Amino acid sequence: MAVSSATVSPEIDPLFISNMEGFFQGLGIYQNLPERSRNKDAYSDLIRGLLKVNFYATLHGGAVAAVAELVSIACARTVVAEDKELFLGELSISYLSGAAQTVALEVDGSVVRSGRNIIVIATEFKLKETGKLVYTSHATFYRMPVANL
Repeated sequence: MAVSSATVSPEIDPLFISNMEGFFQGLGIYQNLPERSRNKDAYSDLIRGLLKVNFYATLHGGAVAAVAELVSIACARTVVAEDKELFLGELSISYLSGAAQTVALEVDGSVVRSGRNIIVIATEFKLKETGKLVYTSHATFYRMPVANL
């Protein structure tokens, strides 16, 4: 499906846009997506809208992982230029405690190691009110291309 009324970044491959629209049409939710979902920073809006809680009324682990990935990418971009490609090789998350649906979280990301080919990022999720650590993550990024074998 062609995007007629949205402003799409020229950096985004038209095939990618078509595939994403097809994916959401297959799920039956394409009509409910806002027009801004076709813009470059739509991933942030999409994840924010999908933050779910689990059976225990705590933040779902997949939502924690999505936020950890976004924060880790932002941290990695502080030491790697935008024109350089990064590959997320590993993302590990420790679920230390549950964060209730009604509490605010403070997410802090930091660069642990930045080498020639590898960047390691640590992320901490704390309850804003008490400072209690509830989730931690470590992400390892590789600069592309890694090697020609």
